[in-house]
Amino acid sequence: MTLGTRGIGKSVHSSDQAAFCKLMIGARKAAGLTQHALAVRLKKPQSFVAKYEGGERRIDVVEFIAIARALGADPLKLIATLLSGAKGKSPRTRSGTN
Repeated sequence: MTLGTRGIGKSVHSSDQAAFCKLMIGARKAAGLTQHALAVRLKKPQSFVAKYEGGERRIDVVEFIAIARALGADPLKLIATLLSGAKGKSPRTRSGTN
């Protein structure tokens, strides 16, 4: 993941955003959930999941944590995976669970 010298780019179509989307799709699939099943857990419409997975919508940190918890994933491990560049791989379990 790279940041320019002027900060975070505003485009939702950056390579970093694409890596994040791939990571979130991988985490959902690793949890064995469809977009619909995840949306039910989040009490959101299926389009919410489809839009952030497709890069059409960004999610904030509070939403990210809620999504990770709904997936049964550790949000810190997901971020570490993203930062390490291991795109698409998803640590699913929290320490001491599962």
